[in-house]
Amino acid sequence: MKRRTLAGGLAIAAAALMTVLLPSTPAHAAISHKSPFDCGKTFYANNWTPGHSPSGAIDWQSYGTDAINGETVRATAAGTAYFKNAGSTSYGLWVEIIHSDGTSTRYAHLSSMVQSAGTSKSVGQGTKIGNVGSTGNSSAPHLHYEQRTSGGAVDTSPTVEGVTVSLGQKKAISSTNGCGSSNPYTAEEVCGSGYDVVDSAALGTVGKVFLTYNSSNGYNCVVTLKYVSVGTPSAVSAFLEPEGSTRTTDSGSFGYYAGPVKRSAPGVCVKWGGSVGSTSYTSGFEHCG
Repeated sequence: MKRRTLAGGLAIAAAALMTVLLPSTPAHAAISHKSPFDCGKTFYANNWTPGHSPSGAIDWQSYGTDAINGETVRATAAGTAYFKNAGSTSYGLWVEIIHSDGTSTRYAHLSSMVQSAGTSKSVGQGTKIGNVGSTGNSSAPHLHYEQRTSGGAVDTSPTVEGVTVSLGQKKAISSTNGCGSSNPYTAEEVCGSGYDVVDSAALGTVGKVFLTYNSSNGYNCVVTLKYVSVGTPSAVSAFLEPEGSTRTTDSGSFGYYAGPVKRSAPGVCVKWGGSVGSTSYTSGFEHCG
């Protein structure tokens, strides 16, 4: 029978203890990409070969009654969006989103972007980043879309909405981006460039009212976002009332939000609020200045 030395026994025990105490490095969960379009929209995803640069990029084009020109473009997954202008010989107006695992997506030939080139912002899955167009080296309106690895290589068989589009394939893919309980819009997006949220009020679990302000022009803006029946028209409203003036209201049967309700109110207190269904909120006169 072999005898273990004291030193050897201590080394084995220490190794065993380290195995117990040191956690394994957590792996990133795989990024799941939605379609870059509004809920329910269907477009062709074309993975052209040969001759498409870079190989593996997707050209999204019209399908049936869904015409792609001017269509809203949304983030396929959350991350940090960088807004760029590559000029007439390349991507034109384009956005790159860096995701939490270091992978990225690119959206090119846009007709417009929600922010100017050279800026960046955090986006959620479904956040609007621009509109389909034909800027740059493009012969017709379409969305050029890439999925890239953390090392920068183009994934030649990208997967969107659980559908893999390999080289040479063309598939019609329907979007679930923003479907269900999540609202793909933000108050800043609805009010427009220069508006920042200064206050908000939850409408239980059915929605939320946001008050924003644009310091460059002195305007307030109110938006009510729905969190139920998103995409299906139902009763929703938003209002804004500068002190000493009349109230402006946007009310109706809307799929995503009511508003934007904008009023000039520099140095003036405002009353604001809104409703989703029977749940409503009304502030006092506040945010004076």
